[in-house]
Amino acid sequence: MEMFGVSWACMSNSWVVFLAFFFIVMRVVVYARVTTLMRKAGLSFGNSKFLLHYSNNRRLIKLILFCIGVISLSLAFLQPQWGKKEGLTQQKGRDLFILLDVSKSMLAEDAKPSRLEFAKEKIKRLVDKLGTDRVALVIFAGRPIVQCPLTQDIDAFKLFLDQISHETVGAGTTALDSALQKVLDQFEHAGTKKSKLAVIFTDGEDFSHDLAGVRKQAQDQGLFIFAEGLGTTTGAPIPVYDEQGNKAGVLKDDQDSIVISRLNESLLKNLVSQVG
Repeated sequence: MEMFGVSWACMSNSWVVFLAFFFIVMRVVVYARVTTLMRKAGLSFGNSKFLLHYSNNRRLIKLILFCIGVISLSLAFLQPQWGKKEGLTQQKGRDLFILLDVSKSMLAEDAKPSRLEFAKEKIKRLVDKLGTDRVALVIFAGRPIVQCPLTQDIDAFKLFLDQISHETVGAGTTALDSALQKVLDQFEHAGTKKSKLAVIFTDGEDFSHDLAGVRKQAQDQGLFIFAEGLGTTTGAPIPVYDEQGNKAGVLKDDQDSIVISRLNESLLKNLVSQVG
């Protein structure tokens, strides 16, 4: 609503103005009543006119400041806006795909409480800093799944992210090529002209069939890839959970030896360096 050249963005709070008017009227009535009583009291004491005049001036100043404060506060509730003008602006934003590894190795606990939970907290911090950019979530192990399509609704994105747990972990091995191919297909389908970004959260254990080919395709389509390596080069065992969600031991190979999962840092460095 516009009035006197000023737009009022929240007229639903107009009841505050009536409440402020009520308080001002009550304060003025009290002021007038007290002034009358003090004048009568001053007439009873013939030598107190100077003190009476001084006291009235102080109370009048307080009354004026009170009225100004109440009026200003009530108008603030209406959210006045002025000096705005409409115009067309061209903005080039960013579309960001978060790729989250959900293979069994992401349950290793060399990042606390686990690589997977550690990654989820990092992702939340990242998207909180993105402002109005669109973000999507792809989870992958052997087969990638678009968990959350491109959206500006960060709360909805986090809701999808929170649903990922050890129960979501796939049985297959990590395949970075299929995950990146899924992102490229999504960008091609959307026909976006925005900056294309992908951030991979993984421990780097990869069993891709054609990572080099997909990397070349990403470079040709202008997709910038970043990687967040999770875990340590020393590595850690991979916990195994029962049907009730309780730890039931650690993963072992066919020789009954404990499987140790390690961060493959060199693979991630090569991947991101070759796509700028």
